[in-house]
Formats: sequence, C-alpha cells, structure tokens
Amino acid sequence: MSREQRLGAKAVGANGLETYGAFALGGRLRRLSDRIDRDAKSIYEKMGVEFEQRWFPVFNCLRGGDSLSVTQIADHLGISHVSVSVTRKSLEAAQLVTSTADKEDGRRSNLTLTEKGKALAQELAPLFAALDLAAADLNAEAGNAIAAIERLESALDKKSVSERTYHFLELGEAG
Repeated sequence: MSREQRLGAKAVGANGLETYGAFALGGRLRRLSDRIDRDAKSIYEKMGVEFEQRWFPVFNCLRGGDSLSVTQIADHLGISHVSVSVTRKSLEAAQLVTSTADKEDGRRSNLTLTEKGKALAQELAPLFAALDLAAADLNAEAGNAIAAIERLESALDKKSVSERTYHFLELGEAG
C-alpha cells in the first residue's frame, strides 16, 4: 500500500486540511468540534442564555441532581481530571456549580448544581432535547458518524497513534 493510499490523501487541487488526508485527522476533528460549538453558542446567544457549550458534558452529568466528584465525572465522560477541574472553575465562576470537600476524603471535591444552575438546567431542558434531536438527525445524515467515532476510539484503545507512528518509523516506511 502506498503512502498516499494509507494517508487517504486527496488529489492535487484540494485545499486546507483536506490535502493532508488522514494525517490531519486530529485537526479535522477539532475543526468539526469548533464548528458544532460555534453553532451551539449562537443558539444560546439568540435565546439570551449565558451558557458555554464546553460546559455541557459536566453540567449534564450534574443535571440529575446528584453530587459527583471530579473523578467520577472524568471517569464517566472518559476525559481527564484536569479538563473537568478547568470546567468546574468556569462553572463556579458563573455560579452554576458549587464544590464541597468530600466527607471521606477532603482532597476530593464533590460538585453540585447551585439553585441558579438547577434553574438554568430546567430552562435549557427543551433546548438540550432539541439539540439532541438535531445531533441525531446530523448523525443519520452523515451515515452514523458516531459509530465511526466509536470505531476510532476502539482502535486507539488497542494501539495509540504514538505506537502506530513508532511502528512505521521502525519499518522505515516514514519518509
């Protein structure tokens, strides 16, 4: 298999990240995420709601009313503890979340929606439901992109990008 076939590179004349084929996968996923986040931001702004899309995963975990630790949220979402902590600080600054020291382990913080956060969760529930339907519609139109993302995540669980890169370097196929 040629390098171009492996990379999935497009013909000359393509532009931007597309010219790099699979090599630009991370960049294209970031671009896609940015595009979705911009759309969501514009919806919140048009509705006059002060809410940042980057808050959604953590905020959504807490909508059920449970008090959860940063670690529990990170594990549930499959993201880093640091990422949850950064989001927590931003949600606290917006007075949507409060954190308290865990009774069993004072080093751990438990997060809970404030009254303002609970009111916002209730206000946003119809919008979140509509966004979920829009995402499902987009996913269906794109031929089940979620399944493709799940396959990518599974492939990365089996062998990371760095492991794959070192493999090709060892084979002398890189360059």
